[in-house]
Amino acid sequence: MSNQVIELSEVGNGIIQLKMQDKVNKNTFSNEMTDGLIDAFETIKTQTQYKVVILTGYDSYFASGGTKEILLDLSDGKAKFTDHDLYSLALNCPIPVISAMQGHGIGGGFVMGMFADFVILSRESIYATNFMKYGFTPGMGATLILPQKLGISLAEEMMFSARTYRGEELQKRGIAFPVLPREQVMEYALDLAINIAEKPRVSLVTLKDHLVAYLREGLSKVIDQELVMHEKTFHQPEVRERIKTLFGN
Repeated sequence: MSNQVIELSEVGNGIIQLKMQDKVNKNTFSNEMTDGLIDAFETIKTQTQYKVVILTGYDSYFASGGTKEILLDLSDGKAKFTDHDLYSLALNCPIPVISAMQGHGIGGGFVMGMFADFVILSRESIYATNFMKYGFTPGMGATLILPQKLGISLAEEMMFSARTYRGEELQKRGIAFPVLPREQVMEYALDLAINIAEKPRVSLVTLKDHLVAYLREGLSKVIDQELVMHEKTFHQPEVRERIKTLFGN
């Protein structure tokens, strides 16, 4: 499967790579990117010859979150982040997913990567949960997955401050993921994928079902809570103005 912004390709025995490459929109969640991601994960579910997914971006971009237009629509009450379920794609994928985050991961793009079973960051890239930069509370399941993957202290700091972190800084803060020079991220991901793909698919699916069951069970409740917070925070005039003036800065 391949469209202009999403490329699915077999990169090894039992290994499928999903590459996000919307160079026009720098891997923000444009309509084409959103539809392509959902279609790609649906395709992967039907391809039982595969045992592991490598999710990655292009050049210095992994995924950059919502577009300015989407954020303004959310602020105006014309849309909700649950209109398109990007947050649980990796979590609900039946086989293990490796987020090879060779490039920047911003907002919802960073959160989407955190829902993978394995995460690899690059030292040079920027990672941020910038929701509060615009004055609205986090969504996309961020308030569930970030404390789980980063620890409560760092997760709270990232969400409240909304500042950007280089991968190198996160490595020094002791995160549990490999943080490598950008040019080594894909090589590491492929070696990991080869190791995983040696195992029986049924065993991989069964183990993933067991290991992430608590996240799958807890996600819907957290999503409902995040929607309640959005009703309180997203429609403030200050938020709309912040999106208009700060987006992309």
